[in-house]
Amino acid sequence: MSERSGGTPPRTLAEALRTRDDDALAALLRARPDLLSPVPNDLGQLATRAGTRASVMRALERLDRFTLQTAEALAASTDPAPYEAVRALMTGDEGDPRVEAALPHAVASLREQALIWGADDRLRLVRTAREILAPSPNHPSPTGLGPTVAEATAGMSPGRIQEIITTAGLPSTHDPVSAVTALAALFTDRTRMAALLDTAPPDALSVLDRLVWGPPYGEITSKPAPPVQWLRDHGLLLPTSTRTVVLPREAALHLRGGRAHRHTEPEPPEILPHPSTSTAAPSAVSRPQVVDSAAAAQAYTALATVEELAKEWNEGGPNVLRAGGLSVRDLKRTAAALDVTEPVAAFWVELAYAAGLLAADGEADERYAPTPAYDQWPDLPPAERWARLATAWLGATRTSGFVGGQDSKGRTLAALGPDLDRGAAPEVRRHVLDLLASLPEGIAPDPESVLARLRWERPLRGAVAGRPEDLRARIAAWTLNEAELLGVTGRGALSSHGRALIAPDGGAMGSFPKPASRTSATPGELSATGLHAARVLAPHLPEPLDHVLLQADLTAVAPGPLLRPLAETLSVLADVESRGGATVYRFTPASVRRALDAGQSASDLHAFLAAHSRTPVPQPLSYLIDDMARRHGHLRIGAASAYVRCDDEAVLDEILADRRSHGLRLRRLAPTVLAAQADPTTLLDGLRTMGLAPAAESAEGDVLITRAHAHRTPPRTPPAPVPDGPPVPAPTLLGAAVRAIRAGDQASTAVRKTLPEPAATAPAVGDLPRTTSAETLATVQAAALTGSALWIGYVNAEGTASQRVIAPVRVEGGFVTAYDHTADEVRTYPLHRITGVAELADDPA
Repeated sequence: MSERSGGTPPRTLAEALRTRDDDALAALLRARPDLLSPVPNDLGQLATRAGTRASVMRALERLDRFTLQTAEALAASTDPAPYEAVRALMTGDEGDPRVEAALPHAVASLREQALIWGADDRLRLVRTAREILAPSPNHPSPTGLGPTVAEATAGMSPGRIQEIITTAGLPSTHDPVSAVTALAALFTDRTRMAALLDTAPPDALSVLDRLVWGPPYGEITSKPAPPVQWLRDHGLLLPTSTRTVVLPREAALHLRGGRAHRHTEPEPPEILPHPSTSTAAPSAVSRPQVVDSAAAAQAYTALATVEELAKEWNEGGPNVLRAGGLSVRDLKRTAAALDVTEPVAAFWVELAYAAGLLAADGEADERYAPTPAYDQWPDLPPAERWARLATAWLGATRTSGFVGGQDSKGRTLAALGPDLDRGAAPEVRRHVLDLLASLPEGIAPDPESVLARLRWERPLRGAVAGRPEDLRARIAAWTLNEAELLGVTGRGALSSHGRALIAPDGGAMGSFPKPASRTSATPGELSATGLHAARVLAPHLPEPLDHVLLQADLTAVAPGPLLRPLAETLSVLADVESRGGATVYRFTPASVRRALDAGQSASDLHAFLAAHSRTPVPQPLSYLIDDMARRHGHLRIGAASAYVRCDDEAVLDEILADRRSHGLRLRRLAPTVLAAQADPTTLLDGLRTMGLAPAAESAEGDVLITRAHAHRTPPRTPPAPVPDGPPVPAPTLLGAAVRAIRAGDQASTAVRKTLPEPAATAPAVGDLPRTTSAETLATVQAAALTGSALWIGYVNAEGTASQRVIAPVRVEGGFVTAYDHTADEVRTYPLHRITGVAELADDPA
């Protein structure tokens, strides 16, 4: 795209923007949405805003490696630079067909984002971008190049410059400027420069080899070695201080063969299959089914884990730290309860929080607990429950991988605490899944190739000082693990329901997504893709079972997922010993007592096991249930503060004689009654730790049935994602913004007719016109009759002044109704708020 105005090269970025059509301006605003906040008044203001350091830095961070290398080459070239000079810096003397093929697209991308402007024969890098990317002592360039000869000799004495060019075999000049020019011309002349280096000592060439690819600076002593002294005498090393020298840019480029970068990367790294995966294996045809089965099994495990977490916090979970989040101790307890590591436990906690299933209750003694939304969640079909978790994970900015790390102030980051939001997380997660989708079905990627692709696509994005990997690479590595935990992938490969989650139409998205298509998904769009993924997942989920396999070692094996009523009852009657493809439950005296405390009788338990076991009920299990039933309720606990009563006096004697009962401060009131100063709950717990099976009773002497009390938070909404910069504008907003900028630019640059004396003097460009009320009314009325356009100054009710181009239609009652070119609509303006009017030399309509 050539940027010219009437055949004359643009002199400024604003002039270059004026040559663009509406689609090109909309593309600029879409690529750099920060320029729209607020909408610029005209193209001059847009150009100014596009050149600010914050905006330029944000734009540079979103460039891929090759486009960034192109910008770096421009920064190391002359200003302006022809396209051929940039091509030479990128390809070198030997040329590179891949670079030459990719370079036009990189230049067009930089021009589209207003980082460069001008025609191909005069490419100019935006001044702020040049300051950021150009080589300098304080900010070394990734190219490894140093300053030019002119920059390095800026403070050098004319006599010293003449000595250098004389030693280099050049004729002396009358002024230092021509001497510097002659020296630079020597270094850029391939033939003469090669001849000069042929005369250099071998050790001098070794010194140049150490500096040629950067850093170009080196330290010297007060008496440098002969090779270094030779380089200094011939200007191949120029002093930057008394102890430091630098290899000038022109000399370095000659030694590099004309290349600005050691390794130019015009193409993104390929996503490779995992080393353990063989695409030519005979079983490759069945691998997608294996992947879907493994992912579906893990998806069911994910549902069970979240349910177990909610059950663990059902009566009120851990307390909320004063600074927010879970304490390290509570996270360890949660990890032990879920039988996972602490980082994995943090992931499940954060996932349930992102899905709106867990939250803080907001009480004075604030605790975490399930939300009312959780009570509705288990009633959904399993696939829809999974879809809710998956879409919450995909769009969440909270990043559990940072749990346990430290923030900028050295404070430990806690699960569910603040400072875990990373705006780049949703984009990275989606893109990682897109890269997995670019591989054949059933093929797992090599994680290192995924990270290499991300580094190529955003080399400057999210770098964290002092850490070996940038933010995006860390989130990507966590995404691969989290996708496997959640069942989006199976055996490392993207499942069919994982593909549906990111591409509802079934298409793969191997190329990097545009921001508009990837970071602006609405909750409704996420919900729609989640339901589609649920429909794809549903056939792969195992059907819930209505039976278990009882074994003689007091265990029960569930060979698959169980029906909810069966699972809930079995979780009360037995403890989960291990999870996986088959869940193992173990029956213990404590678990059987728990079932009896919940109101079950021995006959109920026998009937339950007989009805749901495919194997005979083992005799040891029947004996355990009967034995606990006989002992259950033999002791009765009431409030005295508390008392113990038992018809068997010998049992009470044993309790009094047991040292473990001393803390309960028991005393005998009657042969069958003991009184305690402890409360009933403490007394119950104390006797149970002694191996007894007491039952609580009411004031009337009836046995109290104890059931878990479900604690719920007030209604809570899931945490809102924290955006990564300004949102991508909608097409409607882009169109309106372009029209407003065009109209404002027309108003600020239009040629006005000079008003005759003694009327107001024609205003300068950018100033509001000033006319008297009578002149304003007369001019507006005349324009309404002739249908011409006017330039007006207007002050709204808030006192904000603006300039507009209007075409008056009707003037009456102190108001003018006109078509406003700035707003692209018909509006009515009070005449007393118009500061003045000026006719346009040309009608904008």
